[in-house]
Amino acid sequence: MDEKTWHRRTQVPLVLASLVYLIAYSWRVIGGLEGVAHVLVTTVIVATWALFIVDYVVRLSLAKDRRVWFRTHLGTLAITLIPVFRLVLLLRVLTHVPGMRPSAGSRLRTQIMVYGAGAGVLLIYIASLAVLEAERSSPDANITSFPVAVWWSCVTITTTGYGDFFPVTWMGRAVGTGVMFSGIALSGIITATLASWIFERAARDHDDAEPATRGQMRQLLAKVEALSRPAAEGDAEGR
Repeated sequence: MDEKTWHRRTQVPLVLASLVYLIAYSWRVIGGLEGVAHVLVTTVIVATWALFIVDYVVRLSLAKDRRVWFRTHLGTLAITLIPVFRLVLLLRVLTHVPGMRPSAGSRLRTQIMVYGAGAGVLLIYIASLAVLEAERSSPDANITSFPVAVWWSCVTITTTGYGDFFPVTWMGRAVGTGVMFSGIALSGIITATLASWIFERAARDHDDAEPATRGQMRQLLAKVEALSRPAAEGDAEGR
C-alpha cells in the first residue's frame, strides 16, 4: 500500500475521529467533569488524538521521499497537533459554486477565504476551551466561564487587546501566544487575498497589461509547434 492509498482510505474515519475529539474535549471543559467521567472522556480524547499521530507516522513511512513529504505536508502536521482542524476539510463543498467555471486564481482565493474562515472559527473555539481549562483552577483567574473565554479569544485573535480579561497561568499565556501569532497570520492571508482580488478586478478590462502565465505560454508554444509541423513536413517532401 502506498501513501496515497492509505490517505484515501483513512480520510472519512479521521474526520469522524476529529468530531469525536471535539465533542469529548468540549464536554470535559464546559461540563467541568470530575472523577470517573473525567477519566473516561480524557481516555477518548487521547485515543482519538493517537489515531492522528499513527496516521501521520504511517504516511511519513510510506512516502517515497520522506524529507520532501515532510516539507510539503506541514498542514498534515498541524492537523496532527490539533486534530479538530481536520473538520475544516468539510468546508470543501463551499469552494465549488455550481454552474460556474472560475479561473485558477479565483478558485484559490475562494479556498483560502473559506478554509481561513473555518480555521479561524475553530481556533477561537478550541482556544476558548484551552484557556478556560488552564485558568479556572487558579485563584487569581479572571477567565472563569466559557462566554468570557470566547470573548477573550475573539479579542486576542483580532489583536485588539482590550485587556479586560487576561490569562494568569503559564499554560493560559502559552495559549494566548499561539492565538496572537495565528491571528496575525490569518490577517496577513486575508489581506493578501483581498489585494489579489482587487488587482484582478482592476486589470479585468486591461488584458494587454496582464502578464501571461507559464501555462498560457506552454499552450501558445504547443499551438505554434502544431501549426509549423505541416509546413516542415511539406518542405521535407519537396526536397
